[in-house]
Amino acid sequence: MRILVTDGMDKKALAQLREMGHEVVEQFYEPDQLGAALRDFDAVVVRSKTKVRAAQIDEAAKGRLKLIIRGGVGVDNIDVGHAADCEIAVRNTPLASSESVAELALAHMLSCARYISHAGYTMRSGLWEKKSYGKGFELNGKTLGIIGYGRIGATLGRIAKAIGMKIMAYGVHHEPGTVARDGVPYVSLDELLEKSDFISVHAPFAESPIVNAESIAKMKDGVVIINTSRGGNVDEDALLAALESGKVRAAGLDVWASEPTSNSALYSHPHVSCTPHIGAATVEAQARIGQEIVEIIKEYSK
Repeated sequence: MRILVTDGMDKKALAQLREMGHEVVEQFYEPDQLGAALRDFDAVVVRSKTKVRAAQIDEAAKGRLKLIIRGGVGVDNIDVGHAADCEIAVRNTPLASSESVAELALAHMLSCARYISHAGYTMRSGLWEKKSYGKGFELNGKTLGIIGYGRIGATLGRIAKAIGMKIMAYGVHHEPGTVARDGVPYVSLDELLEKSDFISVHAPFAESPIVNAESIAKMKDGVVIINTSRGGNVDEDALLAALESGKVRAAGLDVWASEPTSNSALYSHPHVSCTPHIGAATVEAQARIGQEIVEIIKEYSK
């Protein structure tokens, strides 16, 4: 197969593909050039930077492209339905990054609870504001509401339970009152919003923000909101207003409405712990993603 890798890939996995006899080209294309380029490839491997929309798929369908692989969990940067209409398969690697994303969500929770991000910033500015950060709090004993209890959400739940947090979950495909395999109770979204001290979002991209002015109004005063899923799941204007009013005590954000984000008012807020979409950016996750991609290529090259 002739394979295009647009956003980078684990070096060992790249070597494996070449050892298997595949031609692998590593190159990023701008959207207006991508479609035509894809005509000459059997498969393309993308991460979050490359967007494969209908226009690119229509161009690619004129050539030999038969497979799009998203190295990661979400496929919202790919027009999956249109690809299917053009008989182009779309696959992803949902197993590879669960631990890494869940651990980053926990890191943001700890950062929000103990002012780690902002305290470090002020120290690097030459300040010693110990008294300013004397109102931190422990995660132990607090209630964590997880919106979207799939692989990543369940992994976070397991880790958070180990440090003494109480867990509840909401999922659109699970009835309130039922229990997940690990014993975590499913509740209604309203109950989760009302009772959680921390809310962590792990749902697929929604047509409208899950965390918006209406849902924030239902939350506890002083709630902490974490989002490592998709930027569009949080209304950034509503979140900023809630941070300013004190309704939301702090927020940990790895994903943004547009990336790279230009929302300096939000990422510069002293109660925001922020990262530039690095949830799966660990050595271990990248190696697992690479291996999943290799297995997909094996399957399609038989």
